Amino acid sequence: MGESRPPYSPFNLSESTSSNNTGRFQLDGHGIRGGPRIQDLKKRGHGSRSWIKIDVNGDTEILELDKAFIMRHCSLPARDLRLLDPLFIYPSTILGREKAIVISLEQIRCIITADEVILMNSLDGSVIQYKSELSKRLQSNKQHSDDQPFEFRALELALELTCMSLDAQAIELEMEIYPVLDELASSISTHNLERVRRLKGQLLALTQRVQKVHDEIEHLMDDDEDMAEMYLTEKKQRSEGYPVSDLGFQSGTFYEAKTSSKSAPVSPVGSIGGVHKLQRAFSQLTSSSRHGSFISSSNSGENIVQLEMLLEAYFVVIDHTLSKLSTLKEYIDDTEDLINIKLGNVQNQLIQFELLITAATFVATIFAAVTAVFGMNFEEATIFNYPSAFNWVLIITGFLCGFLYLSFLIYFRHKKVFPL
Repeated sequence: MGESRPPYSPFNLSESTSSNNTGRFQLDGHGIRGGPRIQDLKKRGHGSRSWIKIDVNGDTEILELDKAFIMRHCSLPARDLRLLDPLFIYPSTILGREKAIVISLEQIRCIITADEVILMNSLDGSVIQYKSELSKRLQSNKQHSDDQPFEFRALELALELTCMSLDAQAIELEMEIYPVLDELASSISTHNLERVRRLKGQLLALTQRVQKVHDEIEHLMDDDEDMAEMYLTEKKQRSEGYPVSDLGFQSGTFYEAKTSSKSAPVSPVGSIGGVHKLQRAFSQLTSSSRHGSFISSSNSGENIVQLEMLLEAYFVVIDHTLSKLSTLKEYIDDTEDLINIKLGNVQNQLIQFELLITAATFVATIFAAVTAVFGMNFEEATIFNYPSAFNWVLIITGFLCGFLYLSFLIYFRHKKVFPL
C-alpha cells in the first residue's frame, strides 16, 4: 500500500497486566473497589489497545494500536470500531466498507483488509482458535495456489468458526434438554419444572443469537452492492493500476486542444474543427469510462457469484442449526401441552370426585334430617308406642336415599359429566 504508516510497537502483556491489576483495585473518590474508575473509562477511548495482526503469509504480530490510527489506516468511522469493543454488546454484524470488512460474530471481532487481518487480542478460545487456524491455512496455501482472495478466506474462517460454535452449543443444549423433558413428562415436580424453565431461557437466548447470524448472512446474499464492497483485492488493484493505463490518450488530446486554442487567431472554420476535436475527445473519454465500468461490473458480478456461493454454504449450516433449535422449542411446547393436558385431567378428576362427595353429602343430610326428626319427643304420637317402627323408618329412609344417590349417578352419566 502506498501510504506511510506509523511504526508498530509490540505490546508487552505482562506489563499491561500488572499495571491494570495495580490500578484496578484502588478506591478513588466515589469509585467502587474492584471496579473501573470514571477516569479510566474516560481515557479508554483515547488509549491504545492490544491487537493481533495477521498478514497474507500467515505471520502474526501483537501490536499496540489506538483507535485513531485504525480509523485512518482502514478508512473506518468511529461507530464501526464500537462493534469491536468487548465492553459493548452488539448483535452479530458483517459490514463491507471501502477498504475493510468489519466482522463482529460472537467472540470473533476483527477488521479484514486486502492484505491483513487486525484482530482484537483476547484470551477467549474462539479468538485463539481463529488466529491459529488462519495462520495455519495461510501458511499452507503458500505451496498451493488458491483462487480465493485473502479477505474471503479470512471471512470464511470467521463464518466457519461461528457456525461450528453455535451448532456445538445447540447440540449440547439438545442433549441436556431431552432427558429433562422426558423426566418431566413422566414425573411433574417443582424441581423438574424449574430445570425446564432455566433450559428454556438458554434456548431462547441461543435462538436469538443464531437468528441474528442467519439474518445477517441472508441480508448480505440479498444485497449485491454489499457483496461487491467486500471484494477488497479487486478494488485495491483497480485503484493502483487504473490511473496510469487508461487516461494517457485522453490527457494528450485535451492538452493538444488546449494548446491549439491558445495559438494565433483562427478562422471560424478552424474553430469549428476545434469544437469537433473536443467533442471527439469527450466521446472517447466517455466510451473509455463506460468500458472500464463495464469491465469492473462484470468482474464484480463474477466476484458476487463467488462470495454468494461462500455465504450460501454457511447459510445452509446456520439454517440447519436454527431449524434444530426450532425443533427443540417445538418439543418443549409439546411437552408443556402434554403437562397441561395431564394437569387438566387431574383437575377434572378432582372435580368429579368433589361432585360425588357433594351428592353423597346431600343424601346423607336427608337421612340425618329424618332421623333427627324422629329423635324428638312429640306429645300424643302413637308411633312411639311401637318399638320396631323406628327401625322401619330407618330402613325406608336409607332405601330412598340410596335410590336418590343412584339417580344422581345415572343423571351424571346421561349428561356425560364423567364416564362411569
